[in-house]
Amino acid sequence: MKHLLLSGVIAWVVGTTLVQPVLAQTTERVPALREKVYSQLARAQKEAEDNGVQAGLAALKSVEDRADSMNSYERAMLWNFYGYTYYDNEQVDKAIDYFAKVVEESPIPASLKKNTLFSLAQLSLTQGDFEETLGYLDRWEKVAKADELSKAWVLKAQALYQAEQFAEALPFIQKAITAADQEDKAPQENWLILARAIHYELKQTEQVAAVLERLVKLYSKPEYWLQLAGVYGQLEQSKKQLAVLEAANQQGFIDTAGELRNLAQVYYINQLPYKAAKIMRDGFDAEKIEANLANRKFYAQSLMQAREYQQALDAYLWADEVSEDGEMLAQAAHVALNLDKNERATMLAKKALEKGDVRNEGNLWLLQGMAAVNQRHYEDAVDSFAKAIEFPESKAAAQQWQRYAKSQVDYQQRVNETAMN
Repeated sequence: MKHLLLSGVIAWVVGTTLVQPVLAQTTERVPALREKVYSQLARAQKEAEDNGVQAGLAALKSVEDRADSMNSYERAMLWNFYGYTYYDNEQVDKAIDYFAKVVEESPIPASLKKNTLFSLAQLSLTQGDFEETLGYLDRWEKVAKADELSKAWVLKAQALYQAEQFAEALPFIQKAITAADQEDKAPQENWLILARAIHYELKQTEQVAAVLERLVKLYSKPEYWLQLAGVYGQLEQSKKQLAVLEAANQQGFIDTAGELRNLAQVYYINQLPYKAAKIMRDGFDAEKIEANLANRKFYAQSLMQAREYQQALDAYLWADEVSEDGEMLAQAAHVALNLDKNERATMLAKKALEKGDVRNEGNLWLLQGMAAVNQRHYEDAVDSFAKAIEFPESKAAAQQWQRYAKSQVDYQQRVNETAMN
């Protein structure tokens, strides 16, 4: 990657055989790079490749000793070789110093100056010298062509972003993207990623969504689909969030436990509890979703909301296997009552109370009383309702049910007395 960074500069080093004067883009005539000087520079480069950096630098020093006899182009190439040698040895500070000397030589070929200025901007950015980066880019823009300016805008945006000047960075990346749009070209992926990051830092959530929509459309990658769904969730656009997640799932982009659980939750939020339960069940079967208490409980809740009561009952009992308290048994008791399985509801309520730590003990006594009423065991019901009355959360309902149960007990007694007479 580092060789790609300076490709524009190195193009002037490798394979250069210019011996005739080269005209710059100004009226100033550029002198020739003489074959003798080029050969000496090439030998220095080979010395570095064969015997190491220090050998290469020593060879360059011998060439530098005759710098006074060189023209501006030859000195620029000497500094260029120095810069590349230091850069190749990861001594970026020294590389920058020598590349800076290249652009101070005059006259030199316009292309060499332009490429070196841009490389200086890139290197300064890697060193965190943001002001230097912007300065070199300003100089580069003066010699660049109109269709090249997007490169500078993007690099300026990167520099300002890294300097945490987010509001100042935004116009530059927007200019680059707009320029591509006007030419009916797709903005580069890294441009859109940078725009997304800037909008995020500026807390512009809707704009983050808009950029992610483009990333999904132009560069369909799993992370973009999932990030877009997440942003829709932040914007409380649950239907869009679900649509994106479903599309991502169809493409095989949803695979981890967290992603599957998130999809199930979004189904649940969008009042599609059966689909939520199916995602969870498939995840359990594929051993992608951990069968812990929280996940088993959510699975059971989804089935309950889907009115799949028998499956919900089984799921709550499955959740109870890994629960330390009686809450899952309590939930199972309520489901059993809904299924008109009164004896089982009573048994589960009692087991929940025995296991302990239930959130609403009074409701379990209320449930037992209701189950007893359903079985016409009114005296048992009265006793259960009496227990439920002891708890504030169930007192009012228990009192009403107890009055009914007592009336039925009284009625049965009258019937029995009449029969005996």
